[in-house]
Amino acid sequence: MGLLCLVSHAGEILAIRQPDGTLHIRLPLVTPEAHKPDPMVFNYAESIEPMMDIRDDSLPSYDFTRPPGMLPTSPYPWKRNIVTTVFWVGELPTKNNPVPNTKSSWDKSWLANFGGVDSPSRRDGWIPVGFTPRQNPFYVALPYNDITKKGTKPEAKHVIPWFSRTFKRDGQSVCKGRWVAIRKGDRVCYAQWEDCGPFRTDHWEYVFGNERPKPNLNGGAGLDVSPAVRDYLGLSGRDVTDWRFVETWEVPPGPWRNWGTNNVFASNHARGDSF
Repeated sequence: MGLLCLVSHAGEILAIRQPDGTLHIRLPLVTPEAHKPDPMVFNYAESIEPMMDIRDDSLPSYDFTRPPGMLPTSPYPWKRNIVTTVFWVGELPTKNNPVPNTKSSWDKSWLANFGGVDSPSRRDGWIPVGFTPRQNPFYVALPYNDITKKGTKPEAKHVIPWFSRTFKRDGQSVCKGRWVAIRKGDRVCYAQWEDCGPFRTDHWEYVFGNERPKPNLNGGAGLDVSPAVRDYLGLSGRDVTDWRFVETWEVPPGPWRNWGTNNVFASNHARGDSF
C-alpha cells in the first residue's frame, strides 16, 4: 500500500497514512465564525505539497469527514415543494423532453460511460437489468450549467458557494458530481449532480438563490431524478420533493455509495482506501 493522503477543500492535509499502515491525523483549528481552518495556525501546503497530488483528477475534490469544530449543520437550505420529474441515461426525445439523454451537459459520451441505458422499467434493485453501471445510478439534473464552450461562466465564481474551494481550471465544471439530498416525506435519498435541466441551464437564481423554478412544459419542474432516486423515495413520474446541496461528510451510508467511477465512495472502496 502506498502513501495515502486526505485533502480538504482548502487544499490542506487532514490525514496521512504511511505505507506501513501508520495513520497520522492532523486536527485543524476551526473558527466558529468562518467554519474553516485558521491558516495562521495550520498551513502545511508548502512543506508537503509534493504529497498532495495523489487523487484522480477526474473526481471532484471532496472532504470525507466533517472538520473538527464545524457545526453539524449544513450551510445549504432546503428547496421546498419542487416539482420533480424522472429522467435517465439513454432516454430518447419526447414531446415534453426534446433533448436526448445519450449525452449530458458535461459528458458527450454519457451513455457509453454509464455502460448502457438506465431503463426506468427494467430494474434489478437500484440498478438496471443486464449490466452493472460504471457510474453512480443515483443522479440528478438541475437547471444550471457553470460552463460553456468558451469556458467558465463569469457569474459562476460569485454565485456557486463552493467555487473558490473546488475551482481547478477555466472550462472545468465545479458542479458536476456534487452531492444533493432529496427528501419525500420522512425518506431522504442522496445523489450526484450529473446533468443540467429540466429545460434550462441558466437559472442560477433558483439553484443557488431564492427564486422558484420557471414555468415549463413539465408543470414548472425544477429537478430531474434518476430511476434509482425515484424508486428509493417511491416517487411517481411527476411528484413534489424537497432538495438541498450537501457536503460529502454529510452523505450517510446507503446504496448511493455503492457504484460508479465518478463516485468517490465507490472508488475509494475499490482501491481499499479506508477514508
